[in-house]
Amino acid sequence: MHDVKDFLHTLESEFQAQADPDIAAAQKAYLKDQLDAFGIKTPDRRAIQKPYLVREYLPPKEELESIVRILWVKPQREFHYFAQELVEKYLRQLERKDLSLLTYMITHQSWWDTVDMIATKLVARYFLMYPEERDVQVQAWLDSDHLWLQRTAILFQLHYKEKLDTDFLQLVITSLLGSREFFINKAIGWILRHYSRVNPEWVQAFVEETPLAPLSRREAMKYL
Repeated sequence: MHDVKDFLHTLESEFQAQADPDIAAAQKAYLKDQLDAFGIKTPDRRAIQKPYLVREYLPPKEELESIVRILWVKPQREFHYFAQELVEKYLRQLERKDLSLLTYMITHQSWWDTVDMIATKLVARYFLMYPEERDVQVQAWLDSDHLWLQRTAILFQLHYKEKLDTDFLQLVITSLLGSREFFINKAIGWILRHYSRVNPEWVQAFVEETPLAPLSRREAMKYL
């Protein structure tokens, strides 16, 4: 773990060296003052972290969870972005037990900017690798009354295209009908809009026969 501490300390030093208080203030406002930031724009952050994500220099997979958890409790948003992009490097090595780490990331330091990436890239891949985990886990998320777990339940199929399970999506959306949460109703509309490019007939029929929130309906129908 000594090398990992050096790895994280060096990364933190580089982030701090590039910090910009003016940009940080704007970023915090964009995040509704929910979270702190160093004030590093995304292209600059990616340039800083690029050497840390080179495959031959990545830490062993067994150290991934401890690294992510260390990064995730840090207050600045750049650490969380780096952590989820680090997990992305191990997608082919995801193990069944890693869902607990993904769930932790969704439910801590939560805002749409991390949750959507975790849902559509990390959880999406996980359920393709371990489809037998999907039904029980997603039902637990739906029952949890946790905003970000429920948004993840909606969005993990966003990029599945022809692989999207319409019966399952219908079950998820139907179970969340009546929600007054903006981030739930927006997500419902978003995935329907996205899927309408693949299967417009299904989306059209679903929208017509489902009492969606006005926001969901508007978003769903944008391409139809």
